[in-house]
Amino acid sequence: MIPDLSKVNIYIVCGHTDLRKDIDGLASLVTEAYKMDVFDNALFIFCDTPKDCFKALY
Repeated sequence: MIPDLSKVNIYIVCGHTDLRKDIDGLASLVTEAYKMDVFDNALFIFCDTPKDCFKALY
């Protein structure tokens, strides 16, 4: 199911992110490094070094 993204805050995390992390690892990165709540109505997009690999957390 694709959520309605018209009322979602979208954050793009630039730079190198280890995409081998699971959802819990990415969620802890958001809460610890960026001091944001992952349960807000937000979409976090992470990219890896080659800039052609992405992972999203909603």
